[in-house]
Order: sequence, then structure tokens, then C-alpha cells
Amino acid sequence: MGHLDHAAFGWLTPVLSYVMACIGAALGLRCTVRALGATGRSRRNWLITAASAIGTGIWTMHFVAMLGFSVSGTEIRYNVPLTILSLLVAMVVVGTGVFAVGYGRDRARALFLGASPPVSASPACTTWAWRRCGCTASCTTTRCSSDSPS
Repeated sequence: MGHLDHAAFGWLTPVLSYVMACIGAALGLRCTVRALGATGRSRRNWLITAASAIGTGIWTMHFVAMLGFSVSGTEIRYNVPLTILSLLVAMVVVGTGVFAVGYGRDRARALFLGASPPVSASPACTTWAWRRCGCTASCTTTRCSSDSPS
């Protein structure tokens, strides 16, 4: 069985993934601020752009980190449709929150609802779902097992 290496490229993939997440968050938050000053279709378009930037930044952080994972003696491939689906799930979930902020009238109520256990647990559950989708999209040429050798 091959050796698992979580950092095949050293510090490159963790640092690069962190930078990508920061860029996505900065762009998305900037678009959200612009949306709050806009009306009509312009607001909607800014919010869609914000959700795309933040969702893509979060997704890219995880995907770049996954690219740093290797198993010696095997090739890791990715199922493209499942990988794209995991990206879309991330953007839709982030979009739900961005649109709630962008069209919410009462900020105190939005903060209260956002801190409630069902809502605050929702991103964690959704992140688990799209990460499962993304991790399922990766395939190796060998069979993996969690059984320890006797």
C-alpha cells in the first residue's frame, strides 16, 4: 500500500490555498458592499458576483489543498462533473447568505437569525456536503482501506 502524503508540495499548497481564499473573500465582500449601495437588477448582479467570488474562493482553498495530497505509487484523478458540482454547491450556499444580507431590511433580526443554532449549523453541514462531493470526485488507481496491517 502506498504512503499517504498530505503535503506533497511542502508549504506551497497550504499557502496558495490560503491566499486564494483571502482573495475570494476580499472580492466578494467588496461586491457585497457595492450591492448594498445599488438597487434593482444592479443589486442582484453585484450579489451574484459576490456569491461567486466568495464561494469560488472557499472552494478553491479546499481544492488546491487537495491537489497537495498524494499517495506514493499511485495516480490521483478527479471526476470533472462531480468537481464542478461541488463548486456550484459552494456558490449556491454562499449565495443564500449573501442574498439574505443584501435584501434584508432589519439588520438586528438578520444577526439574531444568523446566530441561531439551525442557521449557524447550516454552513457546517453544507461545507461537509460539498467537500464530500469534492472528495468523492477524486479517484486513485489503488484500493484504499482504513484497516491497519496486522
